[in-house]
Amino acid sequence: MKNVDSLVTEAAELAESGLSKGEIADELNVSRETSSWLIDRATPDTETPPDRSQSPHDIHIDWSTVGQNGRRLDHLGGMLADVLSTDGPADLVVGIEKAGVPVATAVASELEVDLSTYTPRKHRWEEGDIDQYSGSFSHNFSTVDGADCYVVDDMITSGTTITETVEAIENEGGNVVGCAVIVDKSGMDRVDDVPVRSLISLVDLNVEREQ
Repeated sequence: MKNVDSLVTEAAELAESGLSKGEIADELNVSRETSSWLIDRATPDTETPPDRSQSPHDIHIDWSTVGQNGRRLDHLGGMLADVLSTDGPADLVVGIEKAGVPVATAVASELEVDLSTYTPRKHRWEEGDIDQYSGSFSHNFSTVDGADCYVVDDMITSGTTITETVEAIENEGGNVVGCAVIVDKSGMDRVDDVPVRSLISLVDLNVEREQ
């Protein structure tokens, strides 16, 4: 079972392999702030254990039981395709790198439509304002220009990445019909006028009590 200490170790290993803090956030399914906190806790000259009272408010999601098996991914793709179809037809699925791409591939296969991939700016992020970086579409897959698109990712943490992706598609001449993720940690249901759907939504009951 994963805990904070194991996540600190994993974050350190990913950092040593050359991944940016944004990529580590994506790999561990946590926010960029949590990624930075985990890496800071793993600093070699830190002899004291992590101060959990100062940790960011976040939830780690591990869906590797599904992700490590192609047949399970196919079933997952079928569920997301069914959810997306309620928003109307599309002729292209855009998967958000990295973890969103295999899920999007399964959705595209289920719907028998084309596939595109988008690398968000957070994969280049280390420190400072994330807006100084830019994302990109891979030229190895279909273009979004002129296409009605679904956007697929594994999860939403803050909503920044999926919002960025919708805007990038529209800037490239595409039209986003709907978005879908496995888990939504933010309670997000729309990006502008585009519906955002999830198979699982997390509700923070502590926040509800404070309000």
